[in-house]
Amino acid sequence: MHKTMQILCVLGSLCWGAPAWSAVEIAGVQVQETAIVAGTGLRLNGAGIRYKGPFKVYVGSLYAGKPIKSLDELIAAPGPKRLSMTFLREVKSPDFGKMLTQGIEDNVSRQEFPKIIPGMVKISEYFALHQSFSPGEMCSIEWDPAKGLSIWVKGKQQGEPVMDAAFFRALMSIWFGPAPADWKLKEALLGGA
Repeated sequence: MHKTMQILCVLGSLCWGAPAWSAVEIAGVQVQETAIVAGTGLRLNGAGIRYKGPFKVYVGSLYAGKPIKSLDELIAAPGPKRLSMTFLREVKSPDFGKMLTQGIEDNVSRQEFPKIIPGMVKISEYFALHQSFSPGEMCSIEWDPAKGLSIWVKGKQQGEPVMDAAFFRALMSIWFGPAPADWKLKEALLGGA
């Protein structure tokens, strides 16, 4: 009975505002208005396109339990969060890994960097299992305070969660830090565009 009530509460919260089946279309990608992470209903905070030069690389979408306007708010917000990327073009896994590493290096101090190396090694191992991402394939980064950081590639969780809040913050700084990979995407993910 308790489990049934939890499910009904989650479903009720998802229906608040917009129907759970509604979606926003960006560059041909259907971005859902809601998501469930660790049994918690999340709402779309914002979505946009990641450009690398003139090329559209992926559609990014941020889900959280409350409106998020900054990296600090994202980290401080209680409960799970999800950042999803649906690829619009083929991206080789080593190239994607380099983009992630560069994004972290651009946003993390030299003093903080050594502390997050174990997390970087772990997710590098996860991405090394995949040669590339094809158009339409999705990669998600999820944070569950009870379990840690999980990487989902093509619908499958990669390895075990990484319980490292400092690494989660460093990873999120790629999109939301002082030197984001794409300023327009940062603004869109934070609900500004």
